[in-house]
Amino acid sequence: MMRFILVRHGHVEGIEPERFRGRADLSLTKQGEGQAQALAARIAFGWRPTQIYTSPARRCVATAAPIGEACKLKPRVLNELNDIDYGAWQGRSYEEVKAADPELFGAWFVTPQRVRFPNGESLQDLLARSADAWRVILAQPNNGTMLAVAHDSVNRALLIQLLDLPQSAFWRLAQHPCCINEFAVEGDCIRALRINDTAHLAALHTANNAP
Repeated sequence: MMRFILVRHGHVEGIEPERFRGRADLSLTKQGEGQAQALAARIAFGWRPTQIYTSPARRCVATAAPIGEACKLKPRVLNELNDIDYGAWQGRSYEEVKAADPELFGAWFVTPQRVRFPNGESLQDLLARSADAWRVILAQPNNGTMLAVAHDSVNRALLIQLLDLPQSAFWRLAQHPCCINEFAVEGDCIRALRINDTAHLAALHTANNAP
């Protein structure tokens, strides 16, 4: 049996207020660095992965690094885990895009399966690419624990496939920074054990909100 742990990178600028981050090569904020350290401690204590994969984006590589250090593994960059290409929307705020193209902006949040970003990818492109990443991960020995560090959109795309959900379910699957998703994989049987778990970040949240 294989365990698959899917995590999202730590906090970056552009999450609040929201921007279409996509392929922007963003660094973790101080908050994100703290989240990555807490995530690494939780992973090392709870799972001890045998292989770590990461998106090539700087924010994911920086999140994978402390996990690798804690587990004595060198993360492997997997380009298929890269964030969605927002094309002409790249780096723009939600408010900017909504004002410029309200119809397509609204469609992305209601019927994401029908949207292609101007000069960018579609949800179908992302699903196909994330499926390629999943095939790489599945090709590894099936008695270990595989971990992947990716993005909000990539995680949602993978979860849709692992949970056998329709593409329209994309926005039903929350993925907070440094969250943990866990699956048990045995042959054709895939069982979800946890989704969007952020219990390891509770102490950070308490510290940040202390008087």
